Formats: sequence, C-alpha cells, structure tokens
Amino acid sequence: MAGAQSKGSGAGARKPWLALALSGAASALCYGLLFAYETEVMAAFTRTDGWYPTLPVLTAFVFSFAHGAFTGYFWEVLGVTARPPQGLEE
Repeated sequence: MAGAQSKGSGAGARKPWLALALSGAASALCYGLLFAYETEVMAAFTRTDGWYPTLPVLTAFVFSFAHGAFTGYFWEVLGVTARPPQGLEE
C-alpha cells in the first residue's frame, strides 16, 4: 500500500494516515466521554455560579479543534483540495 501512495504523486505527497487516525481517535474519545458522562456533564453545564458558564464554550472549542483536525486530514487523505483562486496575481 505504501507504493500506491507515492506512485506518480511526487516526492512530498505522503498522505497523513497517522494524523488522520490520531485525530479521529481524539474526536471519537471526545464524543464517547460526552455520552458516557452525560449526567455529570449536564449537571456541570447547567450551573450558573462561578466559572461554570464557560464550560460549554470551552467544550465547543475542544470539539471543534478535534473534529476539524480529523475532517481536514480526512479530505487530505482522499485527495480533495481547494482550487487556487483565479485572477489574484500581482
């Protein structure tokens, strides 16, 4: 399978399989912990005293980072890339 990755793709075209697997595991772990500790999470996230109201915001950042990294590596492994913008040459 390693030969198929670099075949006709140039020297620097290795696909980030390890990063994809690690970020996917991190994203799955986030969701797994959220569902496993649903009661505790709801108890903490619905409190209104102290710093508890910041917990949902911080959790959203963590989920966004983990899921966004996984999605980026996923598309990179599939070979889907953005087309360079046209008409911006100086």
